[in-house]
Amino acid sequence: MITFNDVTKTYPDGTTAIKSIQLEVQEGELLVLIGPSGCGKTTTMKMINRLIEPTEGAVMIHNQDIREYNIHELRWNIGYVLQEIALFPHMTIEENISIVPEMKKWKKQKLTNRIDELMNMVGLAPETYRKRQPSELSGGEQQRVGVLRALAADPDIILMDEPFSALDPISREHLQKDIRKLQQEIKKTIVFVTHDIDEAMAIGDRVCLMKEGEIIQLDKPQNLILHPASSFVEDFIGERKSPWQTAIDVIINQTRSQVYTTEDHEAGIVPNQGTYAIKDREDQLAYGVHNGDKVDLPLLQHGMTLREATQVFENTDYVVLPVVNHGELIGTLSYRDMVLYLKKQMKVTNGVVQT
Repeated sequence: MITFNDVTKTYPDGTTAIKSIQLEVQEGELLVLIGPSGCGKTTTMKMINRLIEPTEGAVMIHNQDIREYNIHELRWNIGYVLQEIALFPHMTIEENISIVPEMKKWKKQKLTNRIDELMNMVGLAPETYRKRQPSELSGGEQQRVGVLRALAADPDIILMDEPFSALDPISREHLQKDIRKLQQEIKKTIVFVTHDIDEAMAIGDRVCLMKEGEIIQLDKPQNLILHPASSFVEDFIGERKSPWQTAIDVIINQTRSQVYTTEDHEAGIVPNQGTYAIKDREDQLAYGVHNGDKVDLPLLQHGMTLREATQVFENTDYVVLPVVNHGELIGTLSYRDMVLYLKKQMKVTNGVVQT
């Protein structure tokens, strides 16, 4: 989808911000760029919509050099969400969302339907919020509108430059959940810049950790934790990660999976005591078994944080639940597994638990 071929960026003063990077952003994924200040993550993102031009190499979209696109058409097809929400204060919410579609000469009814669709998607009732001014919204609501404005013209790519960093922790966590849910629904290609490792772990399909203009490790969040490529990665992750933000599929790799096949169940191999997940021949979850009986088990999605998984466990009597990824059964997780993992990640000092 987006490819960086030996891209270097050197500024007139001789500073090299990006050093011959190779990077491919897959279609439909949410890729997070993270690293220390000055590592080149924002420069990398801004080269995608030509806010910054590379000194050497090429950035490609759909196998075409972005310099071959009309720059206005390129940017119309790339949504952009900033930390500074920058809604036009004299415009209503619907007018703010409408800017790019109107530039692309969308018909009024199509635009009206699009605004309704998007606002409903993020829990902003159109009949309530359409005619409001930005000043009438909370910071979190304004940032939701900023995201909708970037999505309004149905672009293929969304760039997000530390969009939640100015928000309070509660609003920030809600928006992180919103963007993950939204991504699963709309399947856009999103490049997300953040300095917050917890945020990167919570929302990224993959995380690209950078240092001094180079890519140090590009991997799934759980692999950064379980298989750091260097001491820098280990230190960067280890000093900052909260175990509550750790994705649950980090720990299912360290626990005994209670998964059997439908053939196993038919043959009587599944134990009569305990809770088990049963998969079919396509590795999809078929059903659960509890103390010998077929049951419908609540599902844990592989990208959930431990905090979210705990909430699921609190609403069920089952102590073992299946973990799925797009329907595929990838393992099981028990409440006990989570508790043991968290204990290992925490230190107790004078009776006070610290993460």
